[in-house]
Amino acid sequence: MVDDAARRMTREEVVEIARLRAVLPVFDVLGPASLFYLGRDGFLPAYEGTGVEQLPIGDGGLAALLALAGEEEAGESGLEDISSPPFCLCRGDEVVAAAGYRSWPRSVAHLSVLVAPHCRGRRLARAVASAAVAHALDAGLLPQWRARPYPSQRVAVALGFQELGAQLSVRLGDDPLDQGR
Repeated sequence: MVDDAARRMTREEVVEIARLRAVLPVFDVLGPASLFYLGRDGFLPAYEGTGVEQLPIGDGGLAALLALAGEEEAGESGLEDISSPPFCLCRGDEVVAAAGYRSWPRSVAHLSVLVAPHCRGRRLARAVASAAVAHALDAGLLPQWRARPYPSQRVAVALGFQELGAQLSVRLGDDPLDQGR
């Protein structure tokens, strides 16, 4: 059903939620999001002299940042699932920005970034993400940045990432998970 619908749409239409709902029984949607990738030659580091620290996984400061951001933003950031060390900026005892990545198949490093709500707009995301990207590149991985909000896309571009695709995830209404709802 999905394959048939997708064949009748342009690439742009496939990520338009309203268009999908018109041809498929869409129950739930995640996205659309832009997908950005970065090679070593395009990397524009932004962490020199910023005080980015590599904290141990499970550090309480990172947990406090996730709680401060709220469940939705913490989930969107993906920081709870990173396999790399967390790269953090602290103000006193408070972690105000953090980034890391999760190693995916085919040597992809899926980036995760979060900045405390009261500290946004200060280029902190660039600093911590830059440290995580450098770590991934040094490990021979291909950094990937998935971004829905424009500010996140702006950070990716500032670091040299190139937008190479889009992603939209849907759960159809006749999915066995929604039976009985």
